[in-house]
Amino acid sequence: MPEPIVARTRRLDADLDLAALAGSDGVLWEKGRAGFAGRGAALRVPLDAAADALAAIEVDDEVRLPGTGPVAFGAVPFVDDASTQLVVPAQIWGRADDGTRWHTVVGPKGALDPSDEGADHTSPTSFRVEPSRSPGSWSELVELATKTMADGPMAKVVLAREVIVTADADFVIADVVSRLRLTYPGCHVFSMDGFVGASPELLVSRAGDVVRSHPMAGTAPRGGDPTSDARLAASLLASSKDRAEHQLTIDMVHDTLLPWCSYLDYEAEPSVVPVANVQHLATLVEGRLSDPAPSVLELVRALHPTPAVCGTPREVARAFIAEHEGFDRGRYAGTVGWVDAHGNGAWAVSIRCASISGATAKVYAGNGIVADSDPSTELAETRSKLQAMLSALVRP
Repeated sequence: MPEPIVARTRRLDADLDLAALAGSDGVLWEKGRAGFAGRGAALRVPLDAAADALAAIEVDDEVRLPGTGPVAFGAVPFVDDASTQLVVPAQIWGRADDGTRWHTVVGPKGALDPSDEGADHTSPTSFRVEPSRSPGSWSELVELATKTMADGPMAKVVLAREVIVTADADFVIADVVSRLRLTYPGCHVFSMDGFVGASPELLVSRAGDVVRSHPMAGTAPRGGDPTSDARLAASLLASSKDRAEHQLTIDMVHDTLLPWCSYLDYEAEPSVVPVANVQHLATLVEGRLSDPAPSVLELVRALHPTPAVCGTPREVARAFIAEHEGFDRGRYAGTVGWVDAHGNGAWAVSIRCASISGATAKVYAGNGIVADSDPSTELAETRSKLQAMLSALVRP
């Protein structure tokens, strides 16, 4: 009979460099200085079985915060299916917002050998960058979408572009993560099984009975200096097109979460969140969950995909994407995050990301298209968004 799996969590006094602990082969989830690093795999479980699998693990936890004990990490693709799996690392290091640090070991016999850090690699020095669909063809697709909206029920559809980067050597994921952390300190920086990114958008989090979401929709470039940034931000706030697109996402998130909540509200006016070379309209949605509180995974299932990555009505937009976009989104425009044995967790929208396999990286960016969208403006916006990951991958 197999030994029962045990998760032992102990407080740490020393500081942690989570990215260094995760390395190129581990799991990283970090926002600011809070987050997790994971190494090894004590357990891999289907998404739908994750809650039961975590509950079955014996826990010895002296810290007792959200994210202590066993934690499962994963990335749900845009089109979810039964093959989606989460991993419970054999070693997990965590840091909370208040600075509390801990180390969790999961398994029947104790720690994974900490020397299992993967091999060093030589960084690539030359790159080929090619879109999988020409800019002109993508602009024609935007025009088709606007005409379709004029004649049918679809109010918004998110159309994405895929750019393929081929290097002369394997990408070193730890190096890519390091650049993302430096350039996007306010984002959710993640690395899981070759899927790497820096997402500004929180799909949903749960800590005890507190639930939060921070939907973003509506984008403007940044001008490179405070004066032009302020002018562009004011224009974004004043744009009826962007405000209407943003409100579609807020309403969907609010209406979806409300049945689980004793209280739920959102900010009266959106704020403008700057992210390196672009800025977004964003609105915090926050509330209290009714007892018994659902697992964060239940909330993820209900919310994903939001109008910010799919469109509205959801099924009409999803069908248009499947028929016309021309590539498999995979984990792009899905959601990435973590869940603990108590159902606490945080999941970000999988944007500003890349799928890396050896010397090839696929980079993605999408825009919300509405009836009065201009194809050339939308194309320029995707180029700004693509630069977030391209600048972390392609180095002189």
